[in-house]
Amino acid sequence: MSVNMAVDLGGIAMRNPVNTASGTFGNGVQFEGFYDVGATLGAITCKGVAAQPWDGNPAPRLAELPSAIMNSVGLQNPGVAGFVERYGAYLQGLRERGCAVICQIAGHSLEEYARATELFEELAPWASGFEVNISCPNIAAGGAAMGATPAAAAEVMRTVRPLTSRPVLVKMAPHDVAEIGRALQAEGADALSLINTIPAMALDVRTRRSRLARPTAGLSGPAIHAIAVRMVWECAQAVDLPLCGIGGIASWEDAAEMILAGATAVSVGTANLTDPLAAAHVAEGLERWAAEQGVDSITELVGAAEL
Repeated sequence: MSVNMAVDLGGIAMRNPVNTASGTFGNGVQFEGFYDVGATLGAITCKGVAAQPWDGNPAPRLAELPSAIMNSVGLQNPGVAGFVERYGAYLQGLRERGCAVICQIAGHSLEEYARATELFEELAPWASGFEVNISCPNIAAGGAAMGATPAAAAEVMRTVRPLTSRPVLVKMAPHDVAEIGRALQAEGADALSLINTIPAMALDVRTRRSRLARPTAGLSGPAIHAIAVRMVWECAQAVDLPLCGIGGIASWEDAAEMILAGATAVSVGTANLTDPLAAAHVAEGLERWAAEQGVDSITELVGAAEL
C-alpha cells in the first residue's frame, strides 16, 4: 500500500517528514556524493547564520563520549551575505528539486536577529522558511540564552515576526518547553523545533581540565534521545503548533518515536556525522513503518502514542 508521506511543517511543505538538524549536515551540498539530497529528504536546515560573520569558539570544540558528542563550535559562520554567495545557487536548485530549505537565524541580541532576518529576506528568495535559534547567548544580558524564559523567547519572536511573511520556526532549548512553547505560539511562531543540545561537561582526569576549550558544551546524540522524546510530548500537549522533533535520532525507529510523541517532522543530527546515509535510511524506514501501520498518510501517526 502506498502511503502519503507529505507533511506541512508550519507552512513548509515537505515531501516526507525527514529534515536535518542545523550544524550537522553542512548546507546539503557536502552530502550530495552519498545520495541525491534533493530527491530523498523533505527538508534540510542550514547551519546557523548571523548578520555578520562569527569566528566561533577556540579549539578543541568537539569531544566524543559514549553514545554522544559534545560541541562548543559557537556557531561559526560567514554571515548572511557570505552564506548566500557561497551556497545560494545550490540551495535554490535544491528547492527546485523538491527539498525544502530552512535557513537558521542566529544572533546575540534582538538587533542582530532583526538584521539577519532582513538580510535573508533580501538575499534568499529561495528559502522555504526560517528557524530562529533562541539558544544563542545574549551578550548584552551577561550570556544567558536569548530564549531562556517565556518573556525573553516572546521578545525574540516579536522582533522577527513582522520582518517576514515566510514560515518562522523556533529552535528551543531543552527546558520549560511547554511554557516557552505557549509564549512563542502567542507571538506568531508557525512551528517549533526541539530540542537543542543539552548543557554538559566532560573532564580529562589526567590534566584535570575540560576536554574542550570551554568548561561546558552542548551534548547531542543517542544519549539524549529519550529526553528529547519526552520534551516533544510535553510540548505537544501544550501548543497547537506543528513540531519538529530533534535529539538523538539515529534510526527510523527513533524518528517514529518522535512522531508518535507529537512531532510532525523530525531532524536527523549527530547521526549524520557517523553515518552520512543516516537521514536517507530514516526516510526509507519511516515509509515502510507507515505502510505496516496501515495508514493512508503519515500524518495519522502524529501524536498517536497510546499512553
